Amino acid sequence: MTATDGATATGGLEVRDLSVSIAGRTVLDRVSFTVPPGRRVGVIGASGSGKSMTSLALMGLEPSGAAVQGSIRLDGDELVGLPERQRAAVRGARIGMVFQEPGTALDPLRRVGRQIAEPLRLHRGLGRREADRAALELAGQVGLPDPESLLRQYPHQLSGGQRQRICIAMAMAGEPTLIVADEPTTALDVTTEARILDLLEGLDVSVLFVTHDLAVLARIADTAVVLDAGRVVETGTVRDLLAAPRHPATRALVDAARATARRTP
Repeated sequence: MTATDGATATGGLEVRDLSVSIAGRTVLDRVSFTVPPGRRVGVIGASGSGKSMTSLALMGLEPSGAAVQGSIRLDGDELVGLPERQRAAVRGARIGMVFQEPGTALDPLRRVGRQIAEPLRLHRGLGRREADRAALELAGQVGLPDPESLLRQYPHQLSGGQRQRICIAMAMAGEPTLIVADEPTTALDVTTEARILDLLEGLDVSVLFVTHDLAVLARIADTAVVLDAGRVVETGTVRDLLAAPRHPATRALVDAARATARRTP
């Protein structure tokens, strides 16, 4: 699926002074970063740093009662303050989301083929037969084996890696120009993680990759934004962050990545 094309590339994201507060407590504090069209950018931080809240705010899925301030622009269009009906139209059609745990992202009572077909019908206006054919094509694109048989199964009948591929196919179904991937490999084994990263790296869309693991981020992103306590504390190329981290939070992430590398056979 081609979503970017030279001078007409889309999927550019600009976040400026994004703040989120819940019950008077500031969760994100003036977070700013950009994702150029067609590029892969990481948001990284330890648990509680605000990275998942950032992805939820981008999707308009922040908790009920949360106060959101600042600016989120997708291809120049402001998303903050949009009525929910308009924001819902952006989700899936222009921004796709891949969540951390595919087991909870999928409906356990519906065959996975139907779950891919639903956003195809909703966002692309396809009829049922057309959506079923397009779902089969997407399943092949994300590398699912024997997709015609697999799409007739339920989520519990699939492996974790297969479920995550279903979620990626669902995220791509509306032909978005930006994918937000929030810890998409955390629940997977190392071999499956590598395959999912390869798949995400091959998508022809902009990608915002949210993770706590700098080693994983180094495989897929060019640049990264480091969050700590809801604030951006460092930005730069992943290579520079690994080689010369400046902030203590970044140094802790680098140390963790190096320790993991030493333990990995």
